Amino acid sequence: MGIQETYQYWLKNVGGDQLAELDDLAKRPDELADAFRKELEFGTAGLRGILGLGPNRMNEYTVGKATQGLADYLNATFSEPSVAIARDSRLRGQEFVQVCASVLAANGVKAYLYPRIEPTPALSFAVRYLGCSAGVNMTASHNPSAYNGYKAYGPDGCQITTQAAKAIQEAIDRTDPFTQVKTVDFDQAVEAGMIQWIGEDVIGAFVDAVAAVDLEPAQSRKTDLSLVYTPLNGTGLECVSAILERIGIPDLDVVPEQSQPDGTFPTCPYPNPEIREALELGLRRCEETKPYLLLATDPDADRVGIAARHNGEYQLVSGNEMGALLLDYLCARKRELGLSLDDSVVVTTIVSSAMIDAMAQDYGFQLRRTLTGFKYIGEQIGLLEAAGQSQRFLFGFEESYGYLAGTHVRDKDAVVASMLIVQMARWNQARGLDLIQAVDELYQRYGYYRNKTLSLSYPGAAGAQDMDRIMGMLHGNPPSQLAGLAVERVVDYAQGASMPFVGPLRPGDGPQQLPAADVVELHLEGGNKVIVRPSGTEPKIKAYLFAKKPQADQADALIAAFEDAVRRLLA
Repeated sequence: MGIQETYQYWLKNVGGDQLAELDDLAKRPDELADAFRKELEFGTAGLRGILGLGPNRMNEYTVGKATQGLADYLNATFSEPSVAIARDSRLRGQEFVQVCASVLAANGVKAYLYPRIEPTPALSFAVRYLGCSAGVNMTASHNPSAYNGYKAYGPDGCQITTQAAKAIQEAIDRTDPFTQVKTVDFDQAVEAGMIQWIGEDVIGAFVDAVAAVDLEPAQSRKTDLSLVYTPLNGTGLECVSAILERIGIPDLDVVPEQSQPDGTFPTCPYPNPEIREALELGLRRCEETKPYLLLATDPDADRVGIAARHNGEYQLVSGNEMGALLLDYLCARKRELGLSLDDSVVVTTIVSSAMIDAMAQDYGFQLRRTLTGFKYIGEQIGLLEAAGQSQRFLFGFEESYGYLAGTHVRDKDAVVASMLIVQMARWNQARGLDLIQAVDELYQRYGYYRNKTLSLSYPGAAGAQDMDRIMGMLHGNPPSQLAGLAVERVVDYAQGASMPFVGPLRPGDGPQQLPAADVVELHLEGGNKVIVRPSGTEPKIKAYLFAKKPQADQADALIAAFEDAVRRLLA
């Protein structure tokens, strides 16, 4: 059906205030066209979209249709399927959770619900802890308040595989959102036992599992380290405060305006801890109280950002820099404990800092690089676990502020990351370094690896065509030079590629082949590179710039040249 035909079909099937909403939408042709031009696609990140009516929006009908497809897939795949469900603080999250649970129950799939908002890693944990067939989290991560999403997990606690997403999408495509979605009254399903609340024991077990990752000696907890924390009106406060209290931070200074859950994000329109604007209130509080660092978790508490005090001012630490800092701390702690790193495995992504290669050669651990997306890091943990070698996993991180130590979850975890950041900060403080000095020490040790991510928007139907054109050009006719540097090698991940690998191999470790992906990697002379890929959740193309030079100013100048050249390339 076309846009107008689909719009008329929705008019016939909704009622009450929704009719008025659709009538109002008709007065804004561009918005109507975007809301009805296509359906939200169910990929490996599930659904994500703007709240509102229409098949290209997040609403009770798209949530119900997606859940019906999920239920059909689960019933065809598992004998007695069950699903763990969570939500963050986003608007309509509670409603969507109840829609999801009611549809599952009507299809004979037992649903386990967290009774309040909880972090994304707590959902990943619950899937495995409860032995569920799948998980669903209502979250749009760090997107603005107009968005919500439907993130799906497999029985391993990872986001679903490409194969599962395809099968679920096929089931969704066969489902009419108004006539073919089975549902049952929520309260009746609770009484019947088809919907059950997840108990406090599960969230307690999650925090215990985070605490088990601790490598810090008890005497280090006597070090006085002050910090300000903001959950950015999201889910982090409960679990982050619990784990920090366990490691000697009993009186957490929380930014009051951002302490309570609020899906409108009134003080922070774009609640992304990667950007300074999201941290402004926290930074203002830091100017008053002068803590050692500012800690900020995103709304679903799977990512964390910081600002550190240096020479009286607060500077942000990037995701790549924090990944290197945490990895350096974990490696140093293991050495202090007399433990070898030769058997350890670190997993990061192809778009994360190239400094980690140098660290692998220095410390002797094995480094694996996956495609972008933490599910691929979780998948590597699963492979180690299947081989009876889960203890080999040391650390996983991606440049977009996601970190994981321990095997308790299969997703990035801002709760364990918050614990490790505090412990790493105390370790560096004992060495006489603030975190900005600690970063610079790494650059002096390994070279000035500079990284920058460009995120270019291509809105609407015309933007989608531009994205296809640009990526088609890069796959078919990549440039021979960029910013005056020759392109020495092109890796087209759409054709498949071997997993980048550094360090010692054990029998059964490799080689591994990466799945095909819409990614192009340009290797430039001098060990520099640029990687380009479309976003999986937003109408954007992302470009990752990597420069390495012996001096900071040289590396900064090269990154600036790359940015100018890439912006012209992707115009």
